[in-house]
Amino acid sequence: MSEHSKAIRHISLSVSVTVGLYGVAFGAAAITAGFSIPQIMLLSLFTFSGASQFAAVGVIGAAGSPFAAIASAGLLGTRNTLYGVQMAPHLGVTGWRRAVAAHVTIDESVNVGIAQKRHGVAAIREGFWWTGLGVYVFWNLCSVVGAVGAKSLGDPAAWGLDAAVPAAFLGLLWPRLVDPFHRVIAVIAMAFSLGVTPFVPAGVGIIATGIVAVIAGWRER
Repeated sequence: MSEHSKAIRHISLSVSVTVGLYGVAFGAAAITAGFSIPQIMLLSLFTFSGASQFAAVGVIGAAGSPFAAIASAGLLGTRNTLYGVQMAPHLGVTGWRRAVAAHVTIDESVNVGIAQKRHGVAAIREGFWWTGLGVYVFWNLCSVVGAVGAKSLGDPAAWGLDAAVPAAFLGLLWPRLVDPFHRVIAVIAMAFSLGVTPFVPAGVGIIATGIVAVIAGWRER
C-alpha cells in the first residue's frame, strides 16, 4: 500500500468517525420526535442522508404531516443527485455497484474523493468509497447508540434532547458558511422560515425556504 493510499484512508476514517458521531444526536432527536428504535434504524439504513433525516424527524416532532416531512427531506436530498452527476464519470460503476455508489454519495464521500483529483481517478475512487462506506457504518451504529441512550433516559425533552435537531443542523451548516454572501442568505432563509411558520402547517416553513435558495442562486449567477 502506497503512502498516499494510507493518507487517504486516514482522512476517510477521521471524517467517518467525526460525521458518524452526529448519528448519536439523530437517534436522540428521533426518539424525542416519537420514532421507535426499529424505525430509526431503518431510516438510517435506507435514507442515509444526515440533513434529510434530521429534517424528517424535525417536521414529525413539530406535529407536521408525513407529506411535509418527506418533502423537506427530499428537498435537502436533491443535492445528492448533483453529486452523482459529478462523480459518475470518475467512478465508472455499473449494475449493483452503481446502486451502492448512489447510496453512499453524500457530502463527505464526494468532498474527500474530489480532493484527490490531482492524484488520479484511482485516488478519487479510493477516497469516495472509503469515506462513503465508513460514514455509513459509523452513522448507523451511532444512530442506534443515540436512540437507545435517549430511550433509557425516560422523557428526552426533560433532558433538553428536543434541541438536538436545530443544534445538529447548525453544526452541519456552519462550516459551509464560508463567505459573507452565504451568511446573508442563511440569515434571510431563517428569517423567512420564522416569518411564515405561524401561517403554514408544520414543516412547510422549511420547505418554503427553497424559494430563498432559488432566488439567491439566480441572483448569484
